[in-house]
Amino acid sequence: MQKEPKKGTLFVVSTPIGNLEDITLRALRILKEVDLIAAEDTRRTGLLLKHFGIETPLTSYFEGNELKKGEWLITRLKEGDRIALVSDAGTPGISDPGYRLVRLAIENGIPVIPIPGPSAIITALSVSGLPTDSFIFKGFLSHKSKKRRDQIQQLKKLRETLIFYESPHRIHQTLQDIFEILGDREMVLARELTKIYEEILRGKVSEVIRQIEDRKLKGEITLVISGKKRRVKGNCNFEAND
Repeated sequence: MQKEPKKGTLFVVSTPIGNLEDITLRALRILKEVDLIAAEDTRRTGLLLKHFGIETPLTSYFEGNELKKGEWLITRLKEGDRIALVSDAGTPGISDPGYRLVRLAIENGIPVIPIPGPSAIITALSVSGLPTDSFIFKGFLSHKSKKRRDQIQQLKKLRETLIFYESPHRIHQTLQDIFEILGDREMVLARELTKIYEEILRGKVSEVIRQIEDRKLKGEITLVISGKKRRVKGNCNFEAND
């Protein structure tokens, strides 16, 4: 068992992406023991803490206040406080400003300790049936049509499995862009992972488009797209078009 520093430490704590039973025992202990929790959304994290009877003080740390608040948190860490960094859901620093605080802590010689746990990226990939030995995560594609299409175009020749986050109100157009630029590849659309209305759609891009064309999707969406000309052994044969 790793011996954790008693003072001046930043803990990067993963929290559930939906199902509260997915939180780890270690995460619960750290959240109880630290002096402060820096949360992307204090209201959402507050509900998590209340559910588990944790009364540790909260402070906000999100895109927009991360520069000023980051310096304040570093000061607290230098004074000896133990601080837990959490995101809205999943692992901090993935498509959120958490990585900036981690970087600041490293630059200031402050220990940074990971408390691993749920991640929508790995969760979706693990049930996709697509190659997992090499993959690329691109976060959210641009909300601007031309820039989004340019981003997808840059990925056309990559053989790695591709993973994106996407919002419900852009999902139809994004899938159409993927179909037109990358071709009719094998893919998975994972929505509301680990939650009551979890949904995992598999098939060619064109097939998934047809499955959702008359629907107004809600919740967090993760897309997993096969890379160019990738094959896997067995009955599944995932090969992307040129």
